[in-house]
Amino acid sequence: MLKFICYPKCTTCQKALSWLDEKGIEYELRNIKEDKPTYDELKEWYEVSGADIKRFFNTSGLLYKSMGLKDKLPGMTLEEKLELLSTDGMLVKRPILAGDGFVLTGFKEKEWNDII
Repeated sequence: MLKFICYPKCTTCQKALSWLDEKGIEYELRNIKEDKPTYDELKEWYEVSGADIKRFFNTSGLLYKSMGLKDKLPGMTLEEKLELLSTDGMLVKRPILAGDGFVLTGFKEKEWNDII
């Protein structure tokens, strides 16, 4: 079953949730603020996704901006970035949709249609 990791108040997450429901796709729902991703989960999702680690950061979030991460991330190792992401779910780009052999960050309908 797909894992859908989101922040319920996020409008993009709500759109993605509606999209999944309209298509009748089953998923396991997880609130990213209450049940933040672990270092190991993030590492696995990063590796499966094949995407740049920056795609996992919520770059438009208040926490990202208040921590000055735009300037700090380039000097950090992958392990440091994963560790940082695992400290607070609000740093993580959402929604995340994880299934067998794929991980999607953010909701881009065309991308989701192509994979699911």
